[in-house]
Amino acid sequence: MEILSSNKRAYYEYAISDKFIAGIQLIGTEVKSIKELKASIAEAYCHIINGEIFIKGMHISEYKQIKYTNHQPLRVRKLLLNKKEINKLAKAIKEKGLTIIPLAIMLSDTGFIKVEIGVGKGKNTVNKKASIKEKDLKREFDRAK
Repeated sequence: MEILSSNKRAYYEYAISDKFIAGIQLIGTEVKSIKELKASIAEAYCHIINGEIFIKGMHISEYKQIKYTNHQPLRVRKLLLNKKEINKLAKAIKEKGLTIIPLAIMLSDTGFIKVEIGVGKGKNTVNKKASIKEKDLKREFDRAK
């Protein structure tokens, strides 16, 4: 799978516990824009309504080669998961402090656009500083090799 866009701040802001790969309902011009790397999930989040999961705040720029019948950049899009996975996510977010965050937009080997989502718990500033320190130590260790 080829990663087209990723949410790097998600790993800094949240401690990710579970990950899922979901399909996404898109319009033709949205697919073309995503393949041109014109999508952002930095401020996106997911929520469950009536047993269906939706992604909100995902920005996909309008496709420049078409002047008419273009899509809305910030519309709510439906994610495609099976019932068992949606129920597992619904149970997880009932706990205090847990949320569903999109982590990456990927292009599968068969040509479909997929979204990797994760269940995350917000980190406090002490945890963020610790993760930065750990990352720096790992980088120094790798340089020493």
